[in-house]
Amino acid sequence: MTVYVDPPAWPGHGRLWSHLVSDASYDELHAFAAGLGVPRRAFERDHYDLPSHRYADAVAAGAVEVSSREVVRLLRASGLRRPKGLVQRRSS
Repeated sequence: MTVYVDPPAWPGHGRLWSHLVSDASYDELHAFAAGLGVPRRAFERDHYDLPSHRYADAVAAGAVEVSSREVVRLLRASGLRRPKGLVQRRSS
């Protein structure tokens, strides 16, 4: 499994944020995030929002540093990209 993190460059709530993503599966991403102690509520559609003060922790745990553009490319290539506004339908 490889998990990737982009630099903390996204402003929100008075701080900067990174995105933590997987190129393999959401289950692996959730496991990695849980190992860091990142709460599940930080998961948004296809990534975890990670505050800047946790960036070094993610890298130390094995996340590969990539650009924000590369994060999107990896998600698209893996089929894990869930763009904002996309309606997720549940099967009955």
